[in-house]
Amino acid sequence: MNNKPAALAKGSSRARRWGDRALRYLLMAALGVPFVGPLWWMISSSFKNTSEIFAFPPTLFPQEWLWQNFIEVFKFQPFAQQFFNSIYIALSVTAGTVVISSLAGYGFARIRFPGSNLFFLLLLSSLMMPSEVTIVPNFQFMQFLGLTDTHVPLILLPIISGNGVMSTFIMRQFYLNMPREVEESAMLDGLSRMGILRYIALPMAKPAVASVAILAFVYSWNLFLEPLIFIDTLEKFTVPVALRGFTDSYGYPMWDLQLAATTLSVLPVLLFYVLAQRQVVESLSFSGIKG
Repeated sequence: MNNKPAALAKGSSRARRWGDRALRYLLMAALGVPFVGPLWWMISSSFKNTSEIFAFPPTLFPQEWLWQNFIEVFKFQPFAQQFFNSIYIALSVTAGTVVISSLAGYGFARIRFPGSNLFFLLLLSSLMMPSEVTIVPNFQFMQFLGLTDTHVPLILLPIISGNGVMSTFIMRQFYLNMPREVEESAMLDGLSRMGILRYIALPMAKPAVASVAILAFVYSWNLFLEPLIFIDTLEKFTVPVALRGFTDSYGYPMWDLQLAATTLSVLPVLLFYVLAQRQVVESLSFSGIKG
């Protein structure tokens, strides 16, 4: 008889926990609708024709799945080449940004030289200058070097522009928090500065390197203004610029093809986030490290 109240209390507590959990899930699902809804509409509409895309009320699923839209994307313009352009440019920018920011961040954090704080302040001040302000002199400089209508500006400029400055700042902040005793012990063992950076500092800075790599890849993948200004040849376009080319002979958007191409364009970033979700969260949270 004495066990009955305890059993009832235990069952009531379990039901309350399940109720709280279900309420949290429902709340998270409701909060996720504004974010997942547009993405689902884009994916669903990529399988529709234009009249169904703008039909009212809108439908969650297409009445007929038009897989032909994705085939037409590659027939309408050289989208496969443009897709490849974006991938290799983004990977090149990511690799270059990681290398340059790792070296520069370590130099500003661990090597004392006259005017280091002033130089770093001047470097950070470039973040206050929008890319639209420097696009004309950058274009004239690249034109002088004969590098317009090539991918060199799309690789070089993001590495040395605001994206590279922010990456240098992230790396410097990590190196500042690296124990000095580790560095001194390595010097006593005969390691040079480059040896310390290669064998000690960089392995310890994996969260910062991951953060820099993610931010650099996304930044390069989403670039629109620079490819629009520097590239003239259709086959050399990147994905963001190529998306605006899906228009008919009157200049009106071909929404079915445009949405199909846009769906394809988000796949690399979406796949990366799905496969490396934990690393993404840890690295992005690290981008706000203490100074």
